[in-house]
Amino acid sequence: MAQQVVWGDAPLRWQDVVAVARHGALLALSDTAWRRIGQAREIVDNIVATGHIAYGINTGLGALCNITLSDDELSTLSRNTLMSHACGVGPLLSEEQTRAILCAAIANYSQGKSGISPAVVEGLLVLLNRRITPQVPSQGSVGYLTHMAHIGLALIGIGSVHYCGETVPAHQALELEGASICRLGAKDGLSLVNGTPCMTGLSCLALDDAWRLMDWADVTGAMSFEALRGQLDAFDEDVLALKASPGIQRVGQRLRQLLRNSQILAAGKGIRTQDALSLRSMPQIHGACRDQMRHAEQQIEIELNAATDNPLVLGSPESWRVVSQANPHGESVAMAADLLAMALAEMGSVAERRLDRLINPLVSGLPAFLVAKPGVNSGMMIAQYVAASLCGENRQLAQPAVLDNFVTSALQEDHLSMGTSAALKLLKLSGNLWQILAIEYLLAAQALDFHGGEQSGEGTRRAWALLREAVATWEDDRWLAPEIAKAVSVMQAEMVEP
Repeated sequence: MAQQVVWGDAPLRWQDVVAVARHGALLALSDTAWRRIGQAREIVDNIVATGHIAYGINTGLGALCNITLSDDELSTLSRNTLMSHACGVGPLLSEEQTRAILCAAIANYSQGKSGISPAVVEGLLVLLNRRITPQVPSQGSVGYLTHMAHIGLALIGIGSVHYCGETVPAHQALELEGASICRLGAKDGLSLVNGTPCMTGLSCLALDDAWRLMDWADVTGAMSFEALRGQLDAFDEDVLALKASPGIQRVGQRLRQLLRNSQILAAGKGIRTQDALSLRSMPQIHGACRDQMRHAEQQIEIELNAATDNPLVLGSPESWRVVSQANPHGESVAMAADLLAMALAEMGSVAERRLDRLINPLVSGLPAFLVAKPGVNSGMMIAQYVAASLCGENRQLAQPAVLDNFVTSALQEDHLSMGTSAALKLLKLSGNLWQILAIEYLLAAQALDFHGGEQSGEGTRRAWALLREAVATWEDDRWLAPEIAKAVSVMQAEMVEP
């Protein structure tokens, strides 16, 4: 039976989004959350019944906020909001990306400040838990609106979804699951497209990648350090303690444990006064990236636990307020995603410098390009080219999205976060980093073969042996692309703990 995650009575964690979106856990809301949602909806129903004018409930949207609507127009407004806002373009989001956005949207509504119909939230849970995944174009968001509009269309049976391994019409998948098409009411359409669930859900996936990538960077970096016979004094615990960075202390501890009892390092002790910065500064570089990731994690979880609709419905059915404000502006998530992109780009950059040293006999003391018979064999020469290319692309992707700004909605929305763009490029960047670290993994393992992999440290020896179960030692040139893919698969399936 699939794991179940229940939200509503405690702070939400990004790991829960990953469990549902990426690993198939079921999502449910607590009774308390449903009461909050129901109470907010009662306020909306009272506003409609009394004719009180409130933006987004019985008015037009954006620059049309001064146009009031009659009761019989409100359902049409919600439907039309989805139809007009579902204008995304470009490649489709992956299934897990769309599911992560769904999770973050449900988290937003669980705060009970949106006023959305409980039936709509139930419909979103059906899409998620029955794996009816709307097909959502990836491009077209300045922070919100388009992606959730495409998801909302599936609730009313419009558009295509991924279901049981096929692409089918949304209404067909709902019918096969015995689920009803949602009837939208006042504010439902606006609540569906508003807020920051897109950038927040995608950023949760990026955090999952980032933590695993940073752990693997310590492993592949330790293997390269060992193969190049680095000097362990640079990782001395007393020295690293002189910088009060939690990340530096953590990386230093991991490197010392990974390299514990290395016969290779013992034999090379004192062969040079100091190593190149790409080797001896791993605690400082990796550690700084970990510190930035902690900050990004905090900002993303704050947003995951926030009410990000506009307007917000506050108070009780007896004493309420409807407040137009700017909680849908995702500046903090956009900045966090941009910061994390810079950190991951740096991890890839220093890994590429390490693996370049492995193939250069002038500094490695190893055969050129890590093959015993260079000349007739090119060995790992071009793998470094690939890593360099990916690093170049990552430098482009690490440029901040949040600094780009435009004016939309006839001057009504004149400063935008671009948070969804930040999260999407972060995910692409992390995909590149998996490839860069896989190349370092391959090259470092090959380099350790020349020293005798069994002579490695306690942790690096486990990592070397794990790869050798999938990829044989390189003796003569063979097709390298599948080997890189195998290394990525090993890394994504396993973790080598010190």
